[in-house]
Amino acid sequence: MGKVAFVFPGQGSQSVGMGKSLYDSSAAAKNIFDSADEVLGRSISKICFEGPEEDLKQTINTQPAILITSIAALEALREKANITPDCVAGHSLGEYGAYYAAGVVDFDTAMKLIDKRAREMNAAAETTKGSMTAVIGMDKDAILDTISKIDGIVSVANYNSPAQIVITGEAEAVEKANTALKEAGAKRVIPLPVSGGFHSKLMEDASVKFSEVLDDCDIKDAKIPVFTNVDAEPTTSAIRFKAKMTAQIYSSVMWTQTVEKMIADGVDTFVEIGPGKVLAGLIKKTNPAVNVLNVYDVETLNAVAEALSTTAGV
Repeated sequence: MGKVAFVFPGQGSQSVGMGKSLYDSSAAAKNIFDSADEVLGRSISKICFEGPEEDLKQTINTQPAILITSIAALEALREKANITPDCVAGHSLGEYGAYYAAGVVDFDTAMKLIDKRAREMNAAAETTKGSMTAVIGMDKDAILDTISKIDGIVSVANYNSPAQIVITGEAEAVEKANTALKEAGAKRVIPLPVSGGFHSKLMEDASVKFSEVLDDCDIKDAKIPVFTNVDAEPTTSAIRFKAKMTAQIYSSVMWTQTVEKMIADGVDTFVEIGPGKVLAGLIKKTNPAVNVLNVYDVETLNAVAEALSTTAGV
């Protein structure tokens, strides 16, 4: 067996009821949800477990809810099996799950940062007219060439897999890009139900305001490498993390490049920790040969704990 990577999902992986079985069966997971409610000053656990879906879909709730569920799943796995990954990564907000797993931030700091990040991104979305679109079945160079000819702000938000790239920016510019991409041969162009142009220049003001809180936080060197979104590079330096956390809000998420670099570094097993299976699907589309596991409820927790313990000889 090669290296094992833990990866953490981002926005879009949420669903009502997420984390409930972990809360009911794991003391470690229950502690995370209870602590989150206390730190955030509101019952984010109730929104995770009961919804309503409209509340869960609000950015100010979605980001902390996904992160809390992911950390709860991680702690439940740690409670079940003594497994330490060789490296970690997360998709967009999921990167904060990776930071927590690598010891870059403690739980309270992770909550403080993700709450501020969500609020500032939501505020920026409300004051700018932005949108996002998933582009399926088109080469990234062709996408970049096509959108470079569009007037206005439009750029790549997420390099999700070789077959899926998400564009972002001003709503009018993105709409023009959608038409141009269809004409240029994209198999599918799917406008996304989001409230703003995330991971674009429209988020620069949110990034500045987020950095004000970040400056007061204790950010540590990582115990294991974190492959970061902004450049897909393995990082352990606290100083570099601070700069990357700020830039990540308005920069492209280099997920495909991250997966490819982790595999080149010897990773052959990815464990997605958190709600849903979005990253598992993207990883398999990037490289079908790797082994992908998921931890999102009690059943998958037990299966992964057994699989990793057996393989590692624990």
